[in-house]
Amino acid sequence: MKVIYKFIILFVICFLLFFTDLFLGSVYISFNEFLDIFFNSSETSEHLKTIFYNFRLPKAITASIVGMALAVSGLQMQVIFRNPLAGPYVLGISSGAGLGVALVILGLSSFVSIEIFSALSNWSIIIAAWIGAGIVLLLILVISIRIKDIMTLLILGIMFGAVSSAIVSILQYFSEQSLLKSYVVWTMGSLGNITSSELTIMAASVFVGLLIVVFLLKNLNVLLIGETYAKSLGVNIKTTRILIFISTSILAGSVTAFCGPIAFVGIVIPHIARMFFKTADHKILFLAVILFGIILMLISDIIAHLPGSDKILPINSVTALLGIPIVIWIVVKNHKFKLSV
Repeated sequence: MKVIYKFIILFVICFLLFFTDLFLGSVYISFNEFLDIFFNSSETSEHLKTIFYNFRLPKAITASIVGMALAVSGLQMQVIFRNPLAGPYVLGISSGAGLGVALVILGLSSFVSIEIFSALSNWSIIIAAWIGAGIVLLLILVISIRIKDIMTLLILGIMFGAVSSAIVSILQYFSEQSLLKSYVVWTMGSLGNITSSELTIMAASVFVGLLIVVFLLKNLNVLLIGETYAKSLGVNIKTTRILIFISTSILAGSVTAFCGPIAFVGIVIPHIARMFFKTADHKILFLAVILFGIILMLISDIIAHLPGSDKILPINSVTALLGIPIVIWIVVKNHKFKLSV
């Protein structure tokens, strides 16, 4: 099958899943009511319009943006580390964001009352997550100037994540029960708690991160062959590496800040895209992982909302349940972890 036909199929699936996500939910909306919301809004009840425009539409858009960001982050990480199980959080970015949020939610319990904390805006959590992810990025960038070995950087990133997790565990041990619950809920991830202004900022941040990747596609192809060969072709390895780290931090850090940690999307999607298109050309894979990322997140969101029920599953749990079997299948299918050109 030609590449263009495969992309058409993916676009159609994305379109169908997006509208399915809008159509299904805890509140039943008939097909005629669904059409009226689009084409005859004046006759639609305010209740249904509020559900659609204030909840379901922003949630579906958020799911699509999250899928794009995490999938592209994973694609970059697997290339730069030449490790098929690398994801957007291997640099400790997610753990750094989690530490920032823990310091705000759990650390404040020692200084302010719960009533004052509950009055704080979501922006305090978002800004804390950004700062936490940014500090880890800054440490990685400083170290990458002196250390050239990419696997050493990978190990250091894992160590930064471990230190962040250890500090979070200490904060959890001494925190009050109500604040501990708030932090645990944040770690489960959510696509439905973003305001329109927050969604705009997240979309703009992800757009900047994706734009950086567009200018790196040629370098990503060359890096698959090896850094020595890339240098012989005039590729600036240090600059490319720094730009990849910055892009990944913007993409994964923004998603984590606004939606909480969402796992396995970045690991799984690049493999699915490579197998479906049977190529390692990042000019094709870039758009492919974006579409597959959107598809996976929309499916996860549909499942998480248990259509017809008033219960909502944690989105992080759903992506894990969908992603882990795929990772196991990849490990079993490919005994040797290699990225072919």
